[in-house]
Amino acid sequence: MTLRWDFCKISLQAPPLDYSFRGINFIQDLLTEEPRTGPKVIKRSPRGKLLTQALRLNNNTINELTDFTSTMEQLLEYPDELSWIDLSFNDLGTIDLELTMFPNLRALNLHGNSIQSLGEVDKLAALPLLRTLTLHGNPIEEEKGYRNYVLSVLPHLKAFDFSGVTKQDRSTATIWRRMNVRPKKTKIKRDDY
Repeated sequence: MTLRWDFCKISLQAPPLDYSFRGINFIQDLLTEEPRTGPKVIKRSPRGKLLTQALRLNNNTINELTDFTSTMEQLLEYPDELSWIDLSFNDLGTIDLELTMFPNLRALNLHGNSIQSLGEVDKLAALPLLRTLTLHGNPIEEEKGYRNYVLSVLPHLKAFDFSGVTKQDRSTATIWRRMNVRPKKTKIKRDDY
């Protein structure tokens, strides 16, 4: 436990693992591609895995997150401690459930992608610690009630699309949801006699 805590403290202070602007098409490419280097080096565990809680994958051509979890397990010592992922300016058409496998995710950048259905945001409700989210620059931004929908699905957000979320925003989103989103009907199963 103490060793893990020590590694987590190190990874909190570490720079992000940076694969931005690398022309990455597939998540598996991270295993062979060299990350960008910065002034501060990411430390490694005795097993050779990286100690960081942040990942930059922005400005690539990723269109799906197949094998994201297993790739993170191969790269990071504690993938479950991942708290910030930047997937902005890629070609993602959906919000992949793979992202919900990281319970400590606090910040997620998905702006500048190709997400077309507001319903995709519902998947992010499985992330209890998510506080910062960006989605602008996706086709869903043009949908009526975009901001209110997102804030009603994710009421714990503190910042959305680089703008703070106020109490008034939350109140408006709650009222909007009551007026615009119909509850899902449950089918009553009747026994045939």
